[in-house]
Amino acid sequence: MDKNNADAGHETTVHWFRKGMRLHDNPAFRLSYEAKNGSGKHYELKPIYILDPYFRKYIRAGANRWRFLQQSLVDLDITLRQLGTRLYVIRGLPHEVFPDLFVKWNVKLLTFELDTEPYARERDNQVEQLARKHGVKVEQKVSHTIYNTELVLRANGGSVPMTYQKFVSVVGSMPAPRRPIPAPDMLPSECLIDDDLNNPEFDVPTLDELLTLKGFNPTELKPCLYPGGEKEALRRLEEYMKNKTWVCKFEKPNTSPNSLKPSTTVLSPYMKFGCLSASHFFYRLKEVIGNSPHSKPPVSLIGQLYWREFYYTVGASTPNFDKMVGNSICCQVPWDNNPEALEAWTNGKTGYPFIDAIMRQLRDEGWIHHLARHAVACFLTRGDLWISWEKGLAVFEELLLDADWSMNAGNWMWLSASAFFHQFFRVYSPVAFGKKTDKSGDYIRKYIPELAKYPDQYIYEPWSAPKSIQERAGCVVGVHYPKRVVVHEDVYKNNITKMSLAYKSTKAGKSSNSKKSRDMSSSPDKKNIKKPKLK
Repeated sequence: MDKNNADAGHETTVHWFRKGMRLHDNPAFRLSYEAKNGSGKHYELKPIYILDPYFRKYIRAGANRWRFLQQSLVDLDITLRQLGTRLYVIRGLPHEVFPDLFVKWNVKLLTFELDTEPYARERDNQVEQLARKHGVKVEQKVSHTIYNTELVLRANGGSVPMTYQKFVSVVGSMPAPRRPIPAPDMLPSECLIDDDLNNPEFDVPTLDELLTLKGFNPTELKPCLYPGGEKEALRRLEEYMKNKTWVCKFEKPNTSPNSLKPSTTVLSPYMKFGCLSASHFFYRLKEVIGNSPHSKPPVSLIGQLYWREFYYTVGASTPNFDKMVGNSICCQVPWDNNPEALEAWTNGKTGYPFIDAIMRQLRDEGWIHHLARHAVACFLTRGDLWISWEKGLAVFEELLLDADWSMNAGNWMWLSASAFFHQFFRVYSPVAFGKKTDKSGDYIRKYIPELAKYPDQYIYEPWSAPKSIQERAGCVVGVHYPKRVVVHEDVYKNNITKMSLAYKSTKAGKSSNSKKSRDMSSSPDKKNIKKPKLK
């Protein structure tokens, strides 16, 4: 773009939507329309979303996630148009498009929500440097989490609270988190635009266009159960807030991983994309509960929000949090490399109906219950297949609507007993666990229709059915449904032993590194000695 094209008569503020895809409780967006220039006039407002290959490069995303994003963009655009502006969807890489936008739009201020993920910080630092070169002021605001992670660390003496209980204790000692702010009813007239409202150059792409662009076949998508967008997020939240008794009595471990309809709120995708403010959710829960008797963290609904805050705090402060090697809090486990078993697990073909049904639901719908996630994560890692949690993280990152970087990594380390949780001898049974809440196997019949005619007594263990019953049900194991990839009763005991050895090895390695560090710190030549890197 030619610098001479800049309209000197219109100074502009740009609000960059990324995760915070909402107008309620969006302090960075409020700053963008409240800001004034030296003459006391509001800037013209340009709300943008950058649809860039960077997202594809660093984050795996399946078709369901792209659909949720597209729906959220449409919803955001509609809401902005009701205020007299629009969403500008910009195609390209942030560091490539911003210099041109800064000049073309005569940008004076850039606002966006702070993002603690490593790739995002790298991207945002790059954009900030470009903004400074163009004389553009940059303002970031914390609103994706209830608490500012840096303030949590400061309240804990500069160290990371490494247990959930410690985290809750720390935030309990802090001032109450900021209260959410409402969405604007109107924008200052000087912020509004009229020249670009109908310019198709900046339109939200259609779903078919977006999926085709990303290499997906739109016709293969299953029906949408969880539409994206702020309106749906708030509607869904209020639907649950109407039931005070349910809210007060909620205990997540008592919900069902294999109910035919979700037994939890399924608000996590809306929080991942920022369609729903965590602070708004937090204070709505407090309003509904009031002084009534209620469940407590970690199992309560507020407790679930604290889990999210906990993982965000640890993830923001731990290098290589989403990897095993170079991750100081992660047990170093010699996992197997087994592509065939990984593929069977990923596609719901392990031969264990409960595990397979969960993975097929995940692929079809983009969401599974948290206890279902526990079951399949344990099965992939320390329970049965002995495959690295990083492989499972990658699959969840692609298929989950709510694939959140910090929570995804934290939960996978937890379930593989690599960090946070250390009772590796407690293993989920791929048979017995599902029976607790669905003895007849209705969930299995829904997601694995080839087993639909199996009698209840064999639905979780089809390999145990006599051949005649398998034939009568129209599904012979090894022909119409796969044989078991492993025999759980045999492998999980061996895996417990291997996990014990990995713990001892990791502990010995840390002790050795600690001793080396002490030896070098006491050496008179310590300035000339490089400290070993922890592996």
